[in-house]
Parts: sequence; structure tokens; C-alpha cells
Amino acid sequence: MTYSLTRFGIYESVKNSISGETSFIVKIGIASVAGAAGGFVGTPADMVNVRMQNDVKLPVDQRRNYKHAIDGLWRVFAEEGFTKLFAGASMATGRAVLMTVGQLSFYDQVKLMLLRTPYFQDNLQTHFTASLTAGAIATTLTQPMDVLKTRAMNAKPGEFKSLFHIVSYTAKLGPLGFFKGYVPAFFRLAPHTIITFIFFEQLRLNFGVFPAALQQKN
Repeated sequence: MTYSLTRFGIYESVKNSISGETSFIVKIGIASVAGAAGGFVGTPADMVNVRMQNDVKLPVDQRRNYKHAIDGLWRVFAEEGFTKLFAGASMATGRAVLMTVGQLSFYDQVKLMLLRTPYFQDNLQTHFTASLTAGAIATTLTQPMDVLKTRAMNAKPGEFKSLFHIVSYTAKLGPLGFFKGYVPAFFRLAPHTIITFIFFEQLRLNFGVFPAALQQKN
């Protein structure tokens, strides 16, 4: 929740504060900043989530057995120190930058391109097509970073010396090693992206969340 709210909040607020039409390059820049902020503040919760999902794969005597997310956050802080809450923050932040660029800036750009053709209007069909495309782009951009982030967050103390160590370890598996789990990731992210933007657009169109001038600009 902290992750997505930060990303979407910063992106939309900054984009809508800019007068005139926002270029694609500017949108990428805004999305990068928003993603970096969201990725950093969301790292502790993300790390606990990754650990809880991975726990079942570990031998019984090595499982952390967090009762819930809050328990996981507290135990990491109490047992491993405050800085451990941000283990993998560099990769989580990098992933969030790519995710936000792929989802938000590409959604806006694809939607704009579709609306410039005679075949699409500002309706559900356009929103679905643009969000599906954005979901596919976001998955492709983030999967390598997601693989590295997961390895970093699940690593035992001292297992990896640096980010380069994790990259070199993964590279030994071949190019596809960086895209491990791509299909499940797409089927997870694509519906999330589609539902998010369809709800967002319906709020915008039906409840006037943003002023009409801003709607025209985007």
C-alpha cells in the first residue's frame, strides 16, 4: 500500500502540475522519481512479504515462521537491526523505477497513441488495451531486477558480498536466468495493472477526480 500510493500519488500530482502537454520523456522522468520514492519506502514490507512467501521452500529448522507482516517487520528489526529492514533497497528501488516507468508512463503514452487514431475513444476498450500493454512492458522491464531483488532479500548473512556478486551468480544460469518466473509474473502483474487503470479511469470519467483541463492534457 505504501509502495503504490507513493508511486501513483507523486506521478499524478507532478504530471498534473505541469502546464501544457507533458512529453513522454518528461513522463519517464516523473515516473522514475515516483518509483524511486515508492520503492524505498516500500522495501521493509516487500522484504517481509518475499521472506514469508519463500519460507515454505526452506527446511523446517531454517524457517522464520513470521505470524503476519507486522510480526515480520518487528522481528527483523529486533533480531537483525533497523538497517536489515532495507536489505535489497537498491534493487527494490531500481525495480520500482522500472515498474513505474513501465506501468504509468507507458500507459499514458500508449493511451495517447490509441486516442490519436480514428479507432479508439476514451472508453473501456482503450483503457484495457493500454493497461494490458503497460503490464507486459512493466513485466519485461522489471523481471531481471525482480530476480536479483528476491535473491538479495532471501540471502543468508554473508551469502552475497555485493550486487555484482548476485548479478554474476545469476548470469551463470544464462540469459533466461534473469527472466525466471516471467510467465507467472506477467499473469500476476497484467491483471493488477488492468484493474488499477480501469478503476482509475472510471473514477476520472464518472466522478470528476481531475479537472476537465487536466483530462484533456493527458
